[in-house]
Amino acid sequence: MRLIDGKKTSEEIKSEIAARVAEIKVEGGKIPHLAAVLVGSDGASQTYVGAKVKSCEQVGFQSTLVRLEESVSEEELLKVVEEINENPEIDGLIVQLPLPKHISVEKVTNKIKAEKDVDGFTPTNVGRMTLGWPSYVAATPYGIVELLKRYKVETSGKHCVVIGRSHIVGSPMSILMARNEYPGNCTVTLTHSRTQNLSEITKTADILIVAIGKPEFVTADMVKEGATIIDVGIHRIEDASKKSGFRLIGDVKFDEVAAKASAITPVPGGVGPMTIASLLYNTLLAAEGKVYTK
Repeated sequence: MRLIDGKKTSEEIKSEIAARVAEIKVEGGKIPHLAAVLVGSDGASQTYVGAKVKSCEQVGFQSTLVRLEESVSEEELLKVVEEINENPEIDGLIVQLPLPKHISVEKVTNKIKAEKDVDGFTPTNVGRMTLGWPSYVAATPYGIVELLKRYKVETSGKHCVVIGRSHIVGSPMSILMARNEYPGNCTVTLTHSRTQNLSEITKTADILIVAIGKPEFVTADMVKEGATIIDVGIHRIEDASKKSGFRLIGDVKFDEVAAKASAITPVPGGVGPMTIASLLYNTLLAAEGKVYTK
């Protein structure tokens, strides 16, 4: 069994990005600049955004963090997005989710300029990705694809089963794994909460991507011997034996599934770290105009 180490791989990607930024500085080019908008004081959101800002510093990017009160109006938020859209100094823009209930995620996402949408969430980027055109791919799916590539997991002709149909992970993964390139060329089955006889389907998977959001949902009896397992889930559960009082687990029952798998991502340290690395990579692409011509 091979452990697919997302933490190590993400650090490698960050080093590659930092090396390119150093070259840009020598060339006298523009340093990539990422802006993040954080609405309210949600603890998890603050942690995520803080990690993104810190990672920008790590690779030599410029970053701007815009903090807005929970009570900010939808109109005010859309105005902030528009200002960043029109700022030529900023290459990438992310609006941290979730947003307060009085603000439409759809309206805000649609307002972000496709050229600056380094989260890959706008209809333009999702559509381009679906068509196989150059686009910013959502960070988690892109991170998974990069892990498969760097660990040389064979995908051509394999059966890939995706559990979960979210627009952020499951649906884009099903498209990416079916495309005519590497990683890809899989026969893909997209499953979800209404799928019947789920375990019968998952047992046929050469590659199983689990993003259902249920702790330790996938057990050994649902997995084919020698399958590659990608666990996207992350859950915090109480554990009195830990100094922190909790531990992190995924959507896969790791110990028993790992015994059957040929390769598996751990939680933590698997897919999670790749998300920020992918976001940084998209921002570098945006700064260099490699997806959309400026």
